[in-house]
Amino acid sequence: MALTLYFIRHGETIYSRTGGFCGSLDPDLTPEGLEMAEAFAAAYSHLDWTAAYVSPMKRTIATAKPLCDAVGLEMQLRDGLKELQFGEWEGKTQDEVRKNDSENYIDWMTEPAWNPPPGGETAVQIDSRSELVISEITATHKSGNVLVVSHKSTLRIVLCGLLGIDLGRYRDRIDMPAASVSVVEFGKYGPQLKRLGDRSFMSESLRSRPGT
Repeated sequence: MALTLYFIRHGETIYSRTGGFCGSLDPDLTPEGLEMAEAFAAAYSHLDWTAAYVSPMKRTIATAKPLCDAVGLEMQLRDGLKELQFGEWEGKTQDEVRKNDSENYIDWMTEPAWNPPPGGETAVQIDSRSELVISEITATHKSGNVLVVSHKSTLRIVLCGLLGIDLGRYRDRIDMPAASVSVVEFGKYGPQLKRLGDRSFMSESLRSRPGT
């Protein structure tokens, strides 16, 4: 049996609804976000799970909890899975940043691999810290199904790193809706993407939530 990683972005929060920058901020899931987490657990609890690695934020822990409770998994909390830190932009909308910090915003939009938000992190930094967690997982678990619960930017950067995609294009190449699941299997020739941004397990009313 191959090692298979199930990457899931946390469920809906108020910031994923509004499009506000949310890295170090620690909001709870909305009621609909909790429904998304429950729907994931209902759809995936039949699998034989080996481990769960989770960002230590309230929104990611709440997303992982229904499945972990259902199958008896202990969460392994890892700081390396935290969201990209947005520094001075935390809590602001893209429109606000575009208007009030246009030069830094243009630099970040053009080349986020090396240009961070003021006081924030680059995609290269996210790749470096998250790669340590992925390396830990692949060294510890040679086979089985492993859950990885993290955040929008971080997961897109992780997938770019695994698939050999330019880190600076993580926003252009990969979509990651709230509570979506992406699956990577580690085989003879390395990581292979099996599924990307899947939300077929949840109801249409949840899938159609604005801003997610």
